[in-house]
Amino acid sequence: MAKRTLNRRQGWRINKIQDERLARAAKREERTLEELEGGDLGTEQHGLVIAHFGVQVEVEAESAELAGQTYRCYLRANLPALVTGDRVVWRPGNQGLGVIVAQLPRHSELRRPDSRGQLKPVAANVDLIVIVFAPLPEPHANLIDRYIIAAEHAGIKPLLLLNKSDLLDPSGSSRAHSLLSTYHTLGYPLLEVSAYSGDGLEQLQAQLNNQVSVFVGQSGVGKSSLVNRLLPDTDTRVGPLSALTGKGTHTTTTARLFHFPAGGELIDSPGIREFGLGHVSVTDVEAGFIEFQEHLGQCRFRNCSHEHEPGCALLAAVEAGKISQQRLASFKHIISGISTEQY
Repeated sequence: MAKRTLNRRQGWRINKIQDERLARAAKREERTLEELEGGDLGTEQHGLVIAHFGVQVEVEAESAELAGQTYRCYLRANLPALVTGDRVVWRPGNQGLGVIVAQLPRHSELRRPDSRGQLKPVAANVDLIVIVFAPLPEPHANLIDRYIIAAEHAGIKPLLLLNKSDLLDPSGSSRAHSLLSTYHTLGYPLLEVSAYSGDGLEQLQAQLNNQVSVFVGQSGVGKSSLVNRLLPDTDTRVGPLSALTGKGTHTTTTARLFHFPAGGELIDSPGIREFGLGHVSVTDVEAGFIEFQEHLGQCRFRNCSHEHEPGCALLAAVEAGKISQQRLASFKHIISGISTEQY
């Protein structure tokens, strides 16, 4: 069915209705906030944002008296947008409500462009990005490389996690085995696990302890299944692979923070099939290809495309076995689309 095209007046009317609804919602939130602040609020204390719901956030109390209790909190108008993982100063009110009065400094943040290309944080104070892939849906080096670049750009450590290891070809000839070999050679930390059989989960838990971690990866790789095995008391829905595309169906809808019994936290964020990198520079992309560093800038021609030019340092490194052909192809693909990516 063809997509309906709106004329100018129809588009204006739809935007006007949306603006009016947003204005009414903002007034309701403002009245509630005034009522809270006009009432008997508790003393200021530190808390942790464990979920985000539009204009409200869920805060977990960290003070001794209220530790572990959660409150649905409103934000004062002068505060920036908060995300899961933020640490805040807040005041408790009645009936499980509260008011956030300040945001504490972040030591890291994971950001993505929104539909309009504006950078928006999606998680704060993250220590570890767990890049999840699996034999099915078939893994793509280009997508894994994009996540590694995002981790390098954010200053957050990456961990490559192959889930569904029970589906691996015993002969060792699968695409997943090839990827594992490439990234192992580069020195990236790697783990093989199976959310289905439980293999490798103890080693994974050891890596996650005392860290704030985020699981990323295309839908269908089993992020929600892993969360359910690591935290059996949670209720994260698991979606099947699409029979038509071989990709996963999105299940997690709200970024939420969970505590591991042995220490550390996990932020389970919405699954994505494609990760745009239009917000990073060519230099940032180059930093994500660690084995390229000694060869970059060494080509005979300044505007070398690394395709066929004589004196290309990257092509020479491929010939010498210092750079894999797969990684060079991924690098060129990302660089070529960096200024024109769609989200």
